[in-house]
Amino acid sequence: MSTTYTEAETSHFFHAEEGGQRLRIHYNDCGSGTQTVIMLHGSGPGATGWANFSRNIEPLVSAGYRVILLDCPGWGKSDSIVCDGSRSDLNARIIKQLVDTLELDRVHLLGNSMGGHSAVAFTLSFPERVGRLVLMGGGTGGMSTFTPMPAEGIKRLQKLYREPTLENLQQMMEIFVADPSALSEALFRTRLENMLERRDHLANFVKSSDLNPKQFPDYGTRLGEIRAPTLIVWGRNDRFVPMDTGLRLLAGIAGSELHIYRDCGHWAQWEHAESFNRLVLEFLAR
Repeated sequence: MSTTYTEAETSHFFHAEEGGQRLRIHYNDCGSGTQTVIMLHGSGPGATGWANFSRNIEPLVSAGYRVILLDCPGWGKSDSIVCDGSRSDLNARIIKQLVDTLELDRVHLLGNSMGGHSAVAFTLSFPERVGRLVLMGGGTGGMSTFTPMPAEGIKRLQKLYREPTLENLQQMMEIFVADPSALSEALFRTRLENMLERRDHLANFVKSSDLNPKQFPDYGTRLGEIRAPTLIVWGRNDRFVPMDTGLRLLAGIAGSELHIYRDCGHWAQWEHAESFNRLVLEFLAR
């Protein structure tokens, strides 16, 4: 039976410790299944768990899963932080405190972009707590064989953090998805409002990048340690994280599989939501 959830009614907070700081961390909690899927958003300005995965929640809940959407430190309603080390590992430590707080023995992780990096970092540090992995448009850093780095999309993202205007947001989003005509003016306005409401997030992301330009380290040499069944999903037209990164994940993670969408950018779970949801549900049910 399908149930409609709202962001407000599923909103929760917990407290985490990181580097001597006490952080108030936000998450949305949907459904009550015995298996839990944690969805991890990307690093774009104004991103939140709910904004990234609003098209993917109900199909998983209807299939019997509990779905948790985490706002990582520095995004959404969570507290902000300056990170001078690995953002991937910082987020992994926050995820660990979340699953401990909720007394979850094992979870499935579904991560987009930065969320993919965070999912891999968590899996490498706490392998016994991971059931299955779904990685979209992220999972490891490093150079691309075919695309000059940083990629075009990352350059536009960094510009938007430093100059958060509607024009710069539109310039980033027009290459974020394969078909920008699907992006509404309301979406742009909402995303801009989310960004400007938390200028501390914007400022601290810039500070973090200045302190350590490589916030998301290359886990390529450690991918062989991952034993969790892994589904890798990529957009053929991804201009933020080149598609050959997905091939590196496929080569490095034993037993993994790769699904590539044509006419798809960096947001496969939004651009091809119906097909993506079926793909993930079939993978989780094996």
